[in-house]
Amino acid sequence: MDRSHPALTGTHVLPSVMSSDMLRLGEQIDALAAAGARALHVDVMDNHFVPNLTVGPDFTAAVARAARPHGMLVDVHVMVERPGNLIPLFAPHADAISVHVEADPHPHRLLGAIRDAGLMAGIAINPGTPVEALSALVPMIDYVNCMSVNPGFAGQSFVPQTPAKVRLLRDVVGDGVVIEVDGGVGPSTIDGVRDAGAQWLVSASAIFGSDDPIAAYGDLARGARGE
Repeated sequence: MDRSHPALTGTHVLPSVMSSDMLRLGEQIDALAAAGARALHVDVMDNHFVPNLTVGPDFTAAVARAARPHGMLVDVHVMVERPGNLIPLFAPHADAISVHVEADPHPHRLLGAIRDAGLMAGIAINPGTPVEALSALVPMIDYVNCMSVNPGFAGQSFVPQTPAKVRLLRDVVGDGVVIEVDGGVGPSTIDGVRDAGAQWLVSASAIFGSDDPIAAYGDLARGARGE
């Protein structure tokens, strides 16, 4: 992973393609890149760890083929049981992979496997998990995915305690770790997570559920920059 990538500087909105029009995904990625998007988010769910079933490595490969000509970072969020089995399948199509601290008793080993693949290693944390669960993992973490909804479905209500949790996470992980907020990010919530210090703001239905997804992305991107 190129640590000078534009997505690693400043605050960015990451469109979550789980809510995209999948028959027009390439077209939408092209338009998002033209509008300034520097990264995309791919949600992988197995209907075991979370109550939904989404996409696999082939779909993620298609996202990467559309995103990489634009220099966009591909962030893969793995919400599955036994996430270690999937890291080798997704690694060729990703720049960053996050796994849930709740999903495996050996998160340190998983983070090492992600880093060994040359990717940014992320740990995801559910709303009900205390930030202290990550303290022993800090040396292996490149980014933290702070869930602001209970994982599984787009369109859920934002957990209002999230900005306070982001501030606690910063105290635990320090300044060198990117903090991502995932779920319920939209016009009414983006200011709070931005001001709390989150740098990657994942948005699904607020973008792709709108009549004009590219305009919606642009509005959120300006909010992420505090404009």
